[in-house]
Amino acid sequence: MSSYPDVRLRRFRRTGALRGLVRETRLDLGSFVMPLFVAPEALPNEALPGMARLTVEGAVREVDELVRLGVQAVILFGIPEEKDEQASGAWEDDGIVQQALRALRPRYPELVLVTDVCLCEYTSHGHCGVVVEGEVANDASLEVLARAAVSHAEAGADVVAPSDMMDGRVGAVRESLDDHGFESTPILAYAAKYASAFYGPFREAAGSTPAFGDRRGYQMDPANVREALRECELDVEEGADAIMIKPALPYLDVIRAAREAFDVPVGAYNVSGEYAMVKAAARAGWLDERQAALESLTAIKRAGADLILSYWTKDLAGWLAGS
Repeated sequence: MSSYPDVRLRRFRRTGALRGLVRETRLDLGSFVMPLFVAPEALPNEALPGMARLTVEGAVREVDELVRLGVQAVILFGIPEEKDEQASGAWEDDGIVQQALRALRPRYPELVLVTDVCLCEYTSHGHCGVVVEGEVANDASLEVLARAAVSHAEAGADVVAPSDMMDGRVGAVRESLDDHGFESTPILAYAAKYASAFYGPFREAAGSTPAFGDRRGYQMDPANVREALRECELDVEEGADAIMIKPALPYLDVIRAAREAFDVPVGAYNVSGEYAMVKAAARAGWLDERQAALESLTAIKRAGADLILSYWTKDLAGWLAGS
């Protein structure tokens, strides 16, 4: 094989234009989804602006700006005015996400509206399923999750994304959607969602910290990757149209393994803790936020993610446009 001095790999690194010409991984705004938190009352978040709570009217204003910037997809999380043990706010016709969908759908017909289908934001105990005798009851939760997914589709959701990690929930959601005439509504399954320390800022923004115990009984052990592939396989068999790994950066190996094992689109969630760490370090002057964010997002894309949920999506729109 040829080597130095005939081979000089620095030749294509000499200028920005040359580097761009041979870049292997490129960020495309069409691959990104912006999370939005919708609630009865606004709650600004100056430290983490991507995680502010918006009213329905505020969400419309925010989406106005996102669409103007070129963002093509958002995912909605709801924080109801009242919570109960049965998570009724998740499926009620006038639930907060349903209200937001009905406000956004006619105004932005081309915008992809994804909804998070989970119960943690709506339950008084903060768990992702119905609690029976002190335990999260898997099978009893499926009916509620499926009912929520159908209510989102009826209100205008393009994609439903079950994130609860109950066994069998993709099949339950698929069956219920089909029974209600939503055969064409795709399911983006949080297939491998780990019990992670990186969810802290999200739980504060969504008000979904468990009132007792933790979620390790249903979210995945961070040590396991073969189990993640089993989860992905089961979700695909049950009818998932796309699968997602969450979090992203600590699990790049899982993203890569899923990409190599399955032909469906693979998503990754660049979660709140990943976002918050870079924000905090940037505020302290320890790193450049834009450079660190772009490097992080490129790594997720390079690992094999086809689509990325990220709180940097709005900023990315400006960065890619050169502003």
